[in-house]
Amino acid sequence: MEKHPTAYRTISEVAREVGLEPHVLRFWESKFPQLQPLKRAGGRRYYRPEDVETIVAIRELLHERRFTIEGARRALSGQDVPESELRSILEELRDIRTLMDSNVV
Repeated sequence: MEKHPTAYRTISEVAREVGLEPHVLRFWESKFPQLQPLKRAGGRRYYRPEDVETIVAIRELLHERRFTIEGARRALSGQDVPESELRSILEELRDIRTLMDSNVV
């Protein structure tokens, strides 16, 4: 049974969905202020669809485009990134949103 595209996801669900380990997501939370999942009692994390998009963008920047953490942080905030690169990242995020909305992901 698949969750609705707008449903919140646990860290293990997100990790499985994006192909990362949960400890990587926890580490990224400490490095990227854009990534702030909701935390409930006991510290349990719940990721919104926007958080998942941010995670996919971070993974793309770090793993595919070989940015440093600082470079990826700047790219996500729109600092010091060539406009063409920023447009490319935004297009990919729109594609991800479309896939999530169509329940393909």
